[in-house]
Amino acid sequence: MAVRLAILGAGRIGQVHARAIAASDSAKLVAVHDPVAAAADAIQTAYGCEIRTVEACAEADDIEAILICTPTDLHAEQIELFARAGKAVFCEKPVDLSVNRVRACLDVVEAEGATLMIGFNRRFDKDFRALKSAIAEGRIGDVEMVTITSRDPGPPPIDYIRRSGGIFRDMTIHDFDMARWLLDEEIESVFAQGSVLVDPAIAEAGDLDSVNVLLKTGSGRQCVISNSRRAAYGYDQRIEVLGSRGMASAENVHETRVETATSDGYVRSPLQNFFMERYEAAYADEISAFVHVVETGTAPPVSGNDGLMALVLAEAANLSVAESRAVAIDEVLE
Repeated sequence: MAVRLAILGAGRIGQVHARAIAASDSAKLVAVHDPVAAAADAIQTAYGCEIRTVEACAEADDIEAILICTPTDLHAEQIELFARAGKAVFCEKPVDLSVNRVRACLDVVEAEGATLMIGFNRRFDKDFRALKSAIAEGRIGDVEMVTITSRDPGPPPIDYIRRSGGIFRDMTIHDFDMARWLLDEEIESVFAQGSVLVDPAIAEAGDLDSVNVLLKTGSGRQCVISNSRRAAYGYDQRIEVLGSRGMASAENVHETRVETATSDGYVRSPLQNFFMERYEAAYADEISAFVHVVETGTAPPVSGNDGLMALVLAEAANLSVAESRAVAIDEVLE
């Protein structure tokens, strides 16, 4: 029997998840909620679900699980509501912009014995999963260094920048999660530097647009993260892992695999435009994983603690930039 789901938030990511549910034989979209009527209407029309209030979704017997795709400032409150209602919860990152608020939310989830999975979709990308498998199988020996490059084709609107929580909480947070996942060891210190090189308006909004971060674990393993809000050549998503016996890397995904060679040189097709295209399959696999969790009662592959620790690293990076020093994670966790 298909797992019965509801979606809160019918914006861009809510639409992505609705498509994934519709394509699954194991899931059924029962309801959608969005304060923007046109957005909710679009999903209702496309997938034949009902439009309901948040409270009605929490009280409904025909809904087993909820996907929270609302603005960040609503996440923690909605997680708590549905945890108390006995629903399994999938929530897009981050749970909140405050470490203490996330901790309080996770306390409620634990007290209720609820299921919570956080939406770090890059863990479900087939290339990154193959990279993780190469590490787990020992093909490159012991991991020593990870290099993550993540650059957007262009910056988001300034209004988005102002409410995003800053580049570390909004953009780098994905890479913090990938670093923890690939290193398979907690980070102990963070050193970050940042500038505004893309758009002066981003500085006026109190944010950065070009950052580099060095993470270090207790055993000395390192991860370097390079982020920019602009890459003129397209959406740049690469990871390299150096091990004691070799190296494994995941390269960019192009629109096609065709490469032409002439007297003028080699030409490849452009990179896939942005995250909606680049990670389309990963989003679908992520929802499949959540549905499996609901069906089987197994532990989520991305936990609430994973969401917390990625935010902790973001906070440490902010402090590092502000004080121009390496920051121990324990300083943020105190």
